Amino acid sequence: MSEPTSVWRADDLASAADPTVTVVIPCYNAQAFLPQTIESVLAQTHRDFEIIVVDDASSDKSTDVVRSYAVRDSRVTLLSRGKNAGTPGAPRNDGVARARGEWIAFLDADDLWHPQKLEVQLCALREYEALMCSTLMMDFVDEREIVGSPPHHPRIQRIDLGMQLRKYRTPTSSIVAHRDLMRRLPFNEQLEYKAREDTDCFIRAHEEMAYSIKVMHPLVFYRQQAAQISGNKWKMIPRHLGMLKKYRLKSGRSLGPMAYVYTMTHFVASIYLRWLRGVL
Repeated sequence: MSEPTSVWRADDLASAADPTVTVVIPCYNAQAFLPQTIESVLAQTHRDFEIIVVDDASSDKSTDVVRSYAVRDSRVTLLSRGKNAGTPGAPRNDGVARARGEWIAFLDADDLWHPQKLEVQLCALREYEALMCSTLMMDFVDEREIVGSPPHHPRIQRIDLGMQLRKYRTPTSSIVAHRDLMRRLPFNEQLEYKAREDTDCFIRAHEEMAYSIKVMHPLVFYRQQAAQISGNKWKMIPRHLGMLKKYRLKSGRSLGPMAYVYTMTHFVASIYLRWLRGVL
């Protein structure tokens, strides 16, 4: 993991008390969407957090956007990388390494959060004594499409390793995980894992835990864009299969033929669910 070249915050005398949550936002040329993303964190009903935006050598004015927020709110910090990593795994790892919060929340620079996201997830993590929590996700193209309903007593699902292998159930922008867990299981920074580094990481996390929990209410809003690598399911099939073929269980065994089975079950389920959402 490479070290960011610079750290910038408006007030280096930040609160001595560590925040409950560190929000890690990897950023590359996200100037157009970054203000809305940061605002969705600042609007959280749970207020005890810090935001670390890790800029991956953007060529636009993303860093200026972050600095403008850091001037007004000492909870916002900018980490700048000198060289582009080509994958969000490296900036996420840099953010985790700098995190002061007991819990790490990941958010992509173009996604948005429901205002009660952190509040609901932290309550669920305490109640179920879990190390990781995800939520349902809602796709959008235009912010005006978003209708965030209040999460009144949402259903909680337990996710184990088998479920996670059959279909990836933990959207990265929905994750809140214990800092110690994320430091033990960093994202793979190799380019061949691009857009599957999160899948690989959270499968490994489910080998470390008996289960994670998932709030069955959409608390993350996923921005659909034509340029997103993860948006084209057909192109992602060989990447997903390649990741699973390389995967080694804690016992040292490979998944063998099950890598093909799990790839099929994941994409069949994903394509069906996207079709169903479109129909409904």
